[in-house]
Amino acid sequence: MSFLQIQDLVKSYDDTPVLRSVSLDVDQHEVVCLIGASGSGKSTLLRCINSLEEIDGGEVWLDDQLVSGEGTDVDQLRRDVGIVFQSFNLFPHMTVQQNITLAPRKIRGLADRVANDRAAELLQRVGLADKASTYPDQLSGGQQQRVAIVRALAMDPRVLLLDEITSALDPELVAEVLDIVRGLAHDGLTMLLATHEMSFAREVASTVCFLHAGTILEQGPPEQMFGDPQEERTKAFLHSVTAAGRL
Repeated sequence: MSFLQIQDLVKSYDDTPVLRSVSLDVDQHEVVCLIGASGSGKSTLLRCINSLEEIDGGEVWLDDQLVSGEGTDVDQLRRDVGIVFQSFNLFPHMTVQQNITLAPRKIRGLADRVANDRAAELLQRVGLADKASTYPDQLSGGQQQRVAIVRALAMDPRVLLLDEITSALDPELVAEVLDIVRGLAHDGLTMLLATHEMSFAREVASTVCFLHAGTILEQGPPEQMFGDPQEERTKAFLHSVTAAGRL
């Protein structure tokens, strides 16, 4: 069994199906990029994986353990599977350090000193060592997103989900955030990314999945998906992306 296995996942809102029997296997240390038009189900899939959305059918398995459905220890699941959103979601009344250390202290039970040392180490890594006592509204969008990534990493997740993390950023700030993700991929962190940054997906992905109308219509290595897609819908999507200068 794969490290992360999604089996026949189904999700609807009222009578509108959003995910239609989605299945996906992710090996440990793999980077999977989810591409597709807005509304294709990318974000919903990520949110279902760590139970931010209740699934209507199917299963999610992590390292041979069922982590979906009735009886799931959601707190444990979210220790293992972190998520970073496009809108940062930092607590505005807390400093950067407080944002990063809150969950490790409250959920993992780390001592203040240990949590603070870990936060300092991660902030150093992303070039924000001097921002520990700063509040989110004093940071640029790119800096806030780097803090959001650090906050997720502070929990030492086994899998990291990234939901369109550059879509709310000005173009000049995108590169600084993608550099962080590039480094995490190099370190071997298992990641699933929903992204519109096609060139980045082509560079870092082990597997690229094209979602259309709530299904994974096509998947494969980036060289095949971007160089020789088989499905007409995939070809049309990538053509439109290329025409827009995104690939």
